[in-house]
This record gives sequence, structure tokens and C-alpha cells, in this order.
Amino acid sequence: MKRIIAGVTGASGSIYAQNFIKRAAYLGIDLRLVTSDMGASVFKHETGESISVYIDKIKGSPDCRGDITFYDNSYMFADIASGSCRTEGMVIVPCSVKTLACVANGIAGTLLERAADVTLKEGRKLILTVRETPLSLVHLRNMTLAAEAGAVILPAAPGFYHSPASISDLADFITGRIFDQLNIEHGLDTAWKSI
Repeated sequence: MKRIIAGVTGASGSIYAQNFIKRAAYLGIDLRLVTSDMGASVFKHETGESISVYIDKIKGSPDCRGDITFYDNSYMFADIASGSCRTEGMVIVPCSVKTLACVANGIAGTLLERAADVTLKEGRKLILTVRETPLSLVHLRNMTLAAEAGAVILPAAPGFYHSPASISDLADFITGRIFDQLNIEHGLDTAWKSI
């Protein structure tokens, strides 16, 4: 079972977190999940339910083949705070520009930030699904710093060449591109098809 850390922060775009959590669980991934306080608040505001209720719903689904471990963001003794916890990588979805700034500058005051810092220092894949527009020069410089440190900047900017029929299709596209970066087979429609 592949182990992935997922962080959810306070940028708008909880549908991307919701979709990624569901798809990862259905693929049989061992998901280690942590949210910022604002990430949890925005998730509830945008989806109508708390992230813990959503996790319980996914874990109770007959389609769930994976596992989800949910951590408190202040619990710095968690296994994911250490490089000795082996993972395939980490995704922050959505990634706020505040979290981007912390990652880019090595600030690790919470479990989520520490897990991202550990992912980078261990040379593992860290994917930042940044959700902000427009981008200021500060944001762009922080993206450059994060990319120079080894992070993948994967903006929440879905493609339309696969003829999406719903908002869920757009969220699937971003989730599929995240799985592509993690080299995980997913069956979602993300590949360009020649015409």
C-alpha cells in the first residue's frame, strides 16, 4: 500500500481536497492527512460538512480500499514529522499562499509545515496545488524558491481538452495530474488525445 501525506490549507478550492481524498482512498492508498485550522474552516464552509465527517463517510464507503489517518496540526510528535516515516511523497491541496511562503522559506511551525519540510529534505516529491489568482510578485518568488528546493508547483488550473461535463470532472483532472506526479496509476481522464 503506497503511503502519501496530504495537507489541506485555507485556500478556496476544497473540492480539490475532497476529490483527492476520495480518489486516494478508492485506489487503496495509505493516506496521512493533516489540515491547517483555516483549511478545516474553509472545507466546512465550501462543502457543508467538516473534514472529519467527510473522512468517516469515505472510510465507510464500500469503495474504500485504502486507509486514512487524520492528524491534529499541532501534534508535532506524529510519525509524519520525521524523515524516518517513509512515504511516496506529499501533496498540499489546496495550497494557500501563506503555506507556500512557509514551505518556500523553511518555516515549520505546524505539523503540516513540518511534514512538507521533511518531504523536501528527504528528497521526496512535494506537490503544491496552489489556488490563488491573480499572483503577486511575492507569490511568484515564493513559487520559484519552493521549486528550487525541489517542490512541484501544480496550480489548481484544470484543462478543458478532455471535454469535462461537470465540476467533478474538473476536480478529477487536478487529482489525476497529482497522481501523475506521484507515478500512481489512476484511470482518470487527464491525457491529451491527438486529433
